[in-house]
Amino acid sequence: MTSRWKLIIEYNGLPFNGWQSQRDISGVQDFLSQAIKGFCGEDVKIFAAGRTDSGVHAHGQVAHFDLERVTDCNELREALNSHLKPHPIAILNAEEVTDKFHARFSAIKRHYQYGIINRRAPLTLDKGKYWRVGKNLDIEPMIKASKYLLGNHDFTTFRSTHCQSRSPIKTIDIIKIQKERLEIKIIVSARSFLHNQVRSIVGSLKLVGEGKWDERKIKEILEGRDRTLCGPVAPSEGLSLIKVDYE
Repeated sequence: MTSRWKLIIEYNGLPFNGWQSQRDISGVQDFLSQAIKGFCGEDVKIFAAGRTDSGVHAHGQVAHFDLERVTDCNELREALNSHLKPHPIAILNAEEVTDKFHARFSAIKRHYQYGIINRRAPLTLDKGKYWRVGKNLDIEPMIKASKYLLGNHDFTTFRSTHCQSRSPIKTIDIIKIQKERLEIKIIVSARSFLHNQVRSIVGSLKLVGEGKWDERKIKEILEGRDRTLCGPVAPSEGLSLIKVDYE
């Protein structure tokens, strides 16, 4: 008889080719699979709440899998963390759940955070964790512009050409932009996202913050439903999956 386990996972995305398993065994999922096999000898199928791209981080990625081995939360968490060393992946929590739980399909909201350091000098301690933008960003027009993106829309303009989603229509529930000294945080929450949607939004809002675009330009390009209208896509290292909500 198998048991279903839910994990909350933190990782630094820089060394990995995204979450998804890769042929060259370079995805976060590959290293987690190896850790599980090292613990109990089982080859398991792992399902995640979101397939983060190469270089994207996670503070609260959620995954689940089924195990035949009898274990408990503490043993599983500690064993996997031991087998994951020295890779920058940590199991923050392990919890046994019912077989009705699914890390992807049971999720009701995903929260991403994009971090910008607004300074001229290169990053040292924070390199790989933020996007450094040298030109001063005014967040007030960025906040006003972001309101055009709230709600249910056709987000073709903010969708990667490689996106495999059946529809470009998504609903964004929250866009929150905060600035404290040199750090700007942009939090975007929705049930689900298109490929590169958050990074595309951030890249366009950055142009508004720099004064290159008027805030209404965001409404214009959204309604244009044309990928070529989007601003440059923000780099992956500033993006983190911070939390996934379940009922």
